[in-house]
Amino acid sequence: MAATKIQALWNHPAGPKTIHFWAPTFKWGISIANVADFAKPPEKISYPQQAAVTCTGVIWSRYSTVIKPKNWNLFSVNVAMAGTGIYQLVRKIRHDYYSEAQEASAEEEAVS
Repeated sequence: MAATKIQALWNHPAGPKTIHFWAPTFKWGISIANVADFAKPPEKISYPQQAAVTCTGVIWSRYSTVIKPKNWNLFSVNVAMAGTGIYQLVRKIRHDYYSEAQEASAEEEAVS
């Protein structure tokens, strides 16, 4: 039973014998690098880079459900890219806009 499932995966149109398998598999490196950057201070996060990661993830997630053969590896890596990009953008926005408001209100309290 397991051998037939492995053989079916091996012979699938988006299986390991094709670029349709290897391109998204190597693309996981981008998502893994983005997860590793969660420990990076928010001031070091780039808006353009994370916007590109997010847009790429969203656009290619949709595309991967339309193409033939359906490529669930491509879909999953792009959902991961969109998710990590959104998370990084939220971290950056919260740092840039909400921490400044808190600092300003703290300064007003210190003055009065």
